[in-house]
Amino acid sequence: MDFEEAVQGLEEITQNLEEGDLSLEESLKKFEEGMKLINFCEKKLGEAEKKIRTLVKEDNKLKLGPWQTVKEKKKESKPEVKAGDGFLFKENN
Repeated sequence: MDFEEAVQGLEEITQNLEEGDLSLEESLKKFEEGMKLINFCEKKLGEAEKKIRTLVKEDNKLKLGPWQTVKEKKKESKPEVKAGDGFLFKENN
């Protein structure tokens, strides 16, 4: 089973439970199945997050850092421009 199949299964279970046509025993069985699918999905999302992490060089050491979009990286790396005595100064952080 993959992530998309699990999500589809959750949608079906939700629909079945919302319709209210199931007996109490069937509802509990569907609920239990749904919880297993939720755990599966959470595990898959956690694995995907680990794959997205990238190596970041900081102080000549490599460490794991969160994945960032190109837009976020550009925003962080923009030097701050300040005016002082009629001159512009760039500060790199």
